[in-house]
Amino acid sequence: MRYSGLPSAMWILLKKHFCASLVTVMGYDERTARLTAEKAKPVYKSIIDKLPEFEKGDRFVTNIVNCAMLISFVKSMTDRPDVEKLTAFYDKAMRNGAVKAFCRMGGKSKFTDKGIASVKAGAALKAADRNPYSWNMEYIPYDDGSGYEARFTRCGICTLMKEYGCFDLVPAMCHLDYTMTELGGACRFVREHTLADGSPYCDNGYKRL
Repeated sequence: MRYSGLPSAMWILLKKHFCASLVTVMGYDERTARLTAEKAKPVYKSIIDKLPEFEKGDRFVTNIVNCAMLISFVKSMTDRPDVEKLTAFYDKAMRNGAVKAFCRMGGKSKFTDKGIASVKAGAALKAADRNPYSWNMEYIPYDDGSGYEARFTRCGICTLMKEYGCFDLVPAMCHLDYTMTELGGACRFVREHTLADGSPYCDNGYKRL
């Protein structure tokens, strides 16, 4: 994957929010936060450069780009955070105007024919069969019509974070599913099992409000 297009745009969009979160959550002063971001950028570029190109129609490419950015900051922090601290850091950084707008837009289409078709297309692609940094999932509608489960059996975030010695920090990214669903305002997110804790799948559930 080249550091252009989406990866470059995501760095420009999120860097200031990551820096702000270093200050408000991690307790850095503004100068140290800025220097940490400067240190993280070449790490981020290096991670991106080693990733394969994603297939057209792979709806999870943004997830892996965000994961690469989070890893780059973890590797550049003065002290390695524990999972609780990193969860708070990432949640704060991602609660910005652009992400909120994206989530609201996604919430509006969550249970529309077009939205469901997009989920089904992602399931049918089975991109992780060819790209270990992507995802495999199944679409499982609830019998009572209250929503659906997206059951993931392969996870690019798990693969990438394990590769960079950060597998124990995967739950910090997993928590974002709750945040983004909350910001979308269309449903409630439920989950009992995750690949990160050794389960055979993640049972990501979306229940209508």
